[in-house]
Amino acid sequence: MGDPDRSDDVDAVVLVGGQGTRLRPLTLSAAKPMLPTAGVPFLAHLLSRIRAAGLRHVVLSTSYRAETFSAHFGDGARFGLDIDYVVEDSPLGTGGAIRNVVDRLRGDTAMVFNGDILSGVDLRALLAAHRGAAAQVTLHLVRVADPTRFGSVPTDSDGRVLDFVEKSDDPPTDQINAGCYVFDRSTLQSIPAGRVVSVERETFPGLLASGARVHGYVDASYWLDLGTPAAFVRGSADLVQGLAPTDALPGPVGVALTLPGCRVHPDAVLEGGSTVGAGATVAQRARIDGSVLFDGAAVGAGAEVVRSVIGAGAVIGDGAVVSDAVIGDGARIGARCELTGGIRVWPGVHLPDGGVRFSADV
Repeated sequence: MGDPDRSDDVDAVVLVGGQGTRLRPLTLSAAKPMLPTAGVPFLAHLLSRIRAAGLRHVVLSTSYRAETFSAHFGDGARFGLDIDYVVEDSPLGTGGAIRNVVDRLRGDTAMVFNGDILSGVDLRALLAAHRGAAAQVTLHLVRVADPTRFGSVPTDSDGRVLDFVEKSDDPPTDQINAGCYVFDRSTLQSIPAGRVVSVERETFPGLLASGARVHGYVDASYWLDLGTPAAFVRGSADLVQGLAPTDALPGPVGVALTLPGCRVHPDAVLEGGSTVGAGATVAQRARIDGSVLFDGAAVGAGAEVVRSVIGAGAVIGDGAVVSDAVIGDGARIGARCELTGGIRVWPGVHLPDGGVRFSADV
């Protein structure tokens, strides 16, 4: 008997071509979906969810640092997947990127994912809703507390999408586009080829205007766009603590995740879903709260790192305070420095002992 969970007629398409400029300096050396998130590249968490839903064939639409994806994931076999790669020579937008992979699809249906969204949507239920509605395309829509920060997508009582409304102070609904779609192949083929196309601004409104069935699958599942440093550290912490779904966590859920080869002093405190990367060190009396330490990072005695990302090989000096900050690879933050409030330190920068402080204490 075959695998009852397998969906042979459904391909997964993951859009991972963006440069991740909002996450600089982290993305100067790595594509956003390849950033270590709860111990593995973020994309590994998404792929684990795709596989758990029974999909096996995945097409990655890449561009920026495209080689890093194939170097890590290869043909997908060790992840239980069959992965193909398509590289954009120049940015094509969301719709153009989707259209660009059509010739790699094997089935009549494609489930498309933005590669920087952490979501708990039930993918099998989403696919079933698409088929049940006999839709040309189905959008995952999520309800959020503050829809004014997003475009909103109202639906009728049958789930039919009525409109796509740009950001406004008075949105007609709390439902927003969650960055996951199910397309019939014929609908994908109708997207213009070889040029920039936005699904949000061109494809979806055009389908509505033509009378096509555009369906909305609405839920209140976990959802987070990892596009900013604050969201990145929150998403990683939520994965570590079991608040966000994944089948790729390299250890049990808990207050912190420590990777092989790291050294954490018994007097140090790890909390808030922090991750300590391979070969990283945390000295005595240091506190790491809700943060991500990349491989080889070092945190000195009595230092505090809160809701921050410390890049590979970066050093945080004794007694330093780093809060809501991003420290680039190989940077050195001197003892007693105080870095807060969203500050970003570029790779390789060296700050002397006590060189930056935001308080009057000496």
